[in-house]
Amino acid sequence: MTRYSLWTLLREGLSGHRGWTQAWRDPVPAASYDVIIVGGGGHGLATAYYLAKNHGITRVAVLERGWIGQGNSGRNTTVIRSNYFLPESAAFYEFALQLYERSADALNFNTMVSQRGLITLAHSRHDLEAARRWVNAMHLNGIDSEMLSTAEIARLVPFLDCSPAARYPVHGGFMQRRGGIARHDAVVWGYARAADALGVDILQNCEVTGFVFERGRAVGVQTTRGTIRAGRIGLAAAGHQSVLADLAGFRLPLVTYALQAFVSEPLKPWLDKVVISPATGVYASQSDKGEIVLGGALDLYPSYAQRGNLPVAEQVMAGFLELFPTLSRARFLRQWAGMTDVVHDSSPIIGPSPVEGIWLNCGWGTGGFKAIPAGGWTFAHCLATQAPHPLVVPFGLDRFATGALIDEAAASGIAH
Repeated sequence: MTRYSLWTLLREGLSGHRGWTQAWRDPVPAASYDVIIVGGGGHGLATAYYLAKNHGITRVAVLERGWIGQGNSGRNTTVIRSNYFLPESAAFYEFALQLYERSADALNFNTMVSQRGLITLAHSRHDLEAARRWVNAMHLNGIDSEMLSTAEIARLVPFLDCSPAARYPVHGGFMQRRGGIARHDAVVWGYARAADALGVDILQNCEVTGFVFERGRAVGVQTTRGTIRAGRIGLAAAGHQSVLADLAGFRLPLVTYALQAFVSEPLKPWLDKVVISPATGVYASQSDKGEIVLGGALDLYPSYAQRGNLPVAEQVMAGFLELFPTLSRARFLRQWAGMTDVVHDSSPIIGPSPVEGIWLNCGWGTGGFKAIPAGGWTFAHCLATQAPHPLVVPFGLDRFATGALIDEAAASGIAH
């Protein structure tokens, strides 16, 4: 990893960074590539990197209609975890967490992974019983997890209202110690730099406006920077995946919603865990800058807007203050929303599309950020071998025809 002296950092900061080279190239689009990936977020960039790293395919173009990190990869709450219930989901997200654990060394870039532990609260005896079943399922899936008593949670999260008089009394909960957060910008930049270093072309301000077909097969895309042909096309455009599918002539079982998040003013360190409260619909962590990062439930109406609404904001703030009443005077600095493409069974779609030549990486709902490394690894395998990776065979589009759905709504619905 590149290291700079204090004097160099000071000089560059005062001079407008004129002495630093670009983190990745800004190439002119070639007429054709072996693989085109539509979507320059975490999944698209990770796919490009693993195509080059794992499969030796470097004639790859990542097409991003705006700038790198503009979309959901820069609009999330950065939680990473593998505490899923069903074996298929657990195996996939555990692989993603393992890749996150070694991402800094692999990408030669500090992704700021902080495995501070993730606590899921139980606010009733029914919640506690469900938590025990969840933990048992995780143990059967070979994933670390442990039950916590009310007293143990009170010691781990001192500011949490664990009193018997609390509106949402804490009956206990469970923790995945390897869960935590990573820096979203650093993850995107790390994959972008690493992919670029292996020869991948990252094409920003390059919006796809249509597809090129020959004998029923997709052989290229029409963009605002001209027509670009490719042997294989991967779609990884998160909330806009259904729009791209419409352009290609097929429909996907996706509904796009806004998911809001909030950030407070910086405070002294006081929360060194990620805390999730399904009953209030709120989860919270503290960033390295001291900000409280808050999230809640979806805005339950379809939307492509990167903004939210006041009722959800009020709900999240109220739920947070029920958990942490001593923080009532903390001021919030900003709010944003990401676009989540939700599938009926709250599980992703990875695999071939109904159109030959086009492959799909979508349907992550609220779990896209934590899935980035494994999503990229397995999607690269799909594009390189033209066959699904073993980890994502259950997540193909064909499950909606066979009825073999993977209903992870409980594990994915709030614990982002």
